[in-house]
Amino acid sequence: RRGYCAASVNAMLAAVNGYQEFRGAPEAKARPLKRQRRVFCDAGRELTRAEYFRLLAAARQSGRKRTLLVLQTLCATGIRVSELAFITVEAVRRGRASIRCKGKCRDILLPRALCHRLERWCSRQRIHTGPVFLTRQGRPLDRVTVWRRMKALCDQAGVARGKVFPHNLRHLFARTFYALDKNLAKLADLLGHSSIETTRIYIMESGAEHQKLLERMHLLL
Repeated sequence: RRGYCAASVNAMLAAVNGYQEFRGAPEAKARPLKRQRRVFCDAGRELTRAEYFRLLAAARQSGRKRTLLVLQTLCATGIRVSELAFITVEAVRRGRASIRCKGKCRDILLPRALCHRLERWCSRQRIHTGPVFLTRQGRPLDRVTVWRRMKALCDQAGVARGKVFPHNLRHLFARTFYALDKNLAKLADLLGHSSIETTRIYIMESGAEHQKLLERMHLLL
């Protein structure tokens, strides 16, 4: 009656069902609502290619070289922000990084142009081994620091703050890769996903793009 979405209803039902299980009455458990997979995403949350380039321009114009390279590294490789520490001097020299996350290991290739930029950065910063991106104290950058640096660019770039966070760069990588290759299984491997269903979420088009597709069908007289 209050217009809760299916996810909210199921969350409340899960609490009720947990209580029924606790009191020894599993037969009283309620069946959760079935949810059909969405075919488009909320455009207000997804970072566009144009917005990404505006963030890069803002970082460059404000002299935030490290932030500029972090953004490009995340978006050009599709790695999680927590995996940034695996982008090492050794990996840059090889053009390949070994990522270990969630009990799994995967190898990713680094774009040549990115390697050249990271090599120049390491040379200027006198970073000879280990992670490329370090704090002033010499520790690998953490996700909170990256998140804050990204948010600091929003106003100058003219991008809504709700769109600017590290994981959205991973989504942009996924959508861009899939637009060129259309190989969902390969993309899942690159992203380190165990399930292709997770990868499907990353490549959803926006509602606006879905609307354009409907308009191009020309099924109305």
